[in-house]
Amino acid sequence: MTISNQQQAEAWNDWEGKLWADEPERYDAMMEAFTAPLFTAADLHAHHLVLDVGCGTGRTTRLAARRAERGHVLGIDLSEPMLARARRDAADLTNIAFVQGDAQVHPFPQAHFDRIISRGGVMFFADQVAAFTHLRTALAPGGRLAFLCPRPGGPDSAYTRATAPLAPHLREASPAARGMGSLSDPTRTREVLAASGFKDIEITPVDADMDFGADARDAADFILRMGPTHHNLRTADPSTVADLRDRLERSLAEFETAQGVLIRGGVWIVTATP
Repeated sequence: MTISNQQQAEAWNDWEGKLWADEPERYDAMMEAFTAPLFTAADLHAHHLVLDVGCGTGRTTRLAARRAERGHVLGIDLSEPMLARARRDAADLTNIAFVQGDAQVHPFPQAHFDRIISRGGVMFFADQVAAFTHLRTALAPGGRLAFLCPRPGGPDSAYTRATAPLAPHLREASPAARGMGSLSDPTRTREVLAASGFKDIEITPVDADMDFGADARDAADFILRMGPTHHNLRTADPSTVADLRDRLERSLAEFETAQGVLIRGGVWIVTATP
C-alpha cells in the first residue's frame, strides 16, 4: 500500500481513528443533516459505480450502495479501525467494498467511476492538485465529483457561542484535524479543482442543524471526547476538565431542543465534472 500522506495515515490509525470507530453514530448524527444535500448534488442512479473518498466508518458508503442498488460502491480510507467498523456495519450489503489506502495515489481503474463522493474526506490530501488530478482520471466520461467541506462560521457563529468556554484551551489542531480548513475558501477550492482539470465547478453554501447529543450534559461530554478537544486538554488536571464540562454544559443549554442539542452549522457542497 502506497501512502503519500504519512502524517494523516498515522493520525487516523491512532487514537483519533479509534474514537470515531468506537462511536460512529455520534459523528454521523453530527453530520447527518448535510448528507441529503450532498446526495442530491451527487445525483446517484441505481446503476452507478461510486467511489466514497475518506469513507470512515461507512455511513455514506452504505447509503450510496442502497441508492446504486444495481451498481457498486467502493469506500476508501486511511484508517483501519474505522474500516473495520465500516465492514461490520455493511455486512448485509452485497454491492459494497472497502479498501484501506490513500486516495491521492491508490491505483484506481481509469475512467471507471460514475460518481466520486466525499462527506468531508478530501481536505487532508498532502498535495491537493495531485490528488484531485488522480481522482479525475478515475471518473468516467460524464461522471461527477461531489463533496462537502467545512465553511468557517466566524466569531459570532452558533458553534462558537456554544463552545465559548473551550476557546482559550484550543491552541492547536489535533493530528487528524490538520488540514481541516484547507478547502474552506471557495476561491482556493476553485483554483485547486481547475488546476486538476475539473470543469463545471459549482460551490454552494448549505446550513443545517448539527446534532451533538440528547441534552446539554450529553453534548458536553461528547465535545470533550472529540479529537481536537481531547488533544488540547490531554495534560489538563481533572479539576480544570470538570470545571470546563460544567461551563460547557451551561453554554450548550441554549441549544437544547426536544430533538436534542442542535447547533447550526455550515458547509460548502462542491460539484465538478472531469
